[in-house]
Amino acid sequence: MEVNIHEAKTHLSRLLQRVAAGEEVTIARSGVPVARLVAVAPQAKRPLGFARGEVWVADDFDAPLPDDLLAAFYGGEIPKLDSEVKKKTVRRKRK
Repeated sequence: MEVNIHEAKTHLSRLLQRVAAGEEVTIARSGVPVARLVAVAPQAKRPLGFARGEVWVADDFDAPLPDDLLAAFYGGEIPKLDSEVKKKTVRRKRK
């Protein structure tokens, strides 16, 4: 099936239904094909544990970074954490 761009924009949902049903739709500009709508092949499921023994995680994977490396990520200065910064709370008077 071939449709022009205006038809494709107007009836995209219907065209996608037809594609899902197995049809192939060609979109043309001034009668010249420019794109083709085709169904996507389903991805095969990977079995659980397929990479067992191939992946290794260090014991210190989630340990804090050294200060020099952490500073490099922040452009030379390590920002203070919220827990280190004392916040002042401003209370408004009720009227």
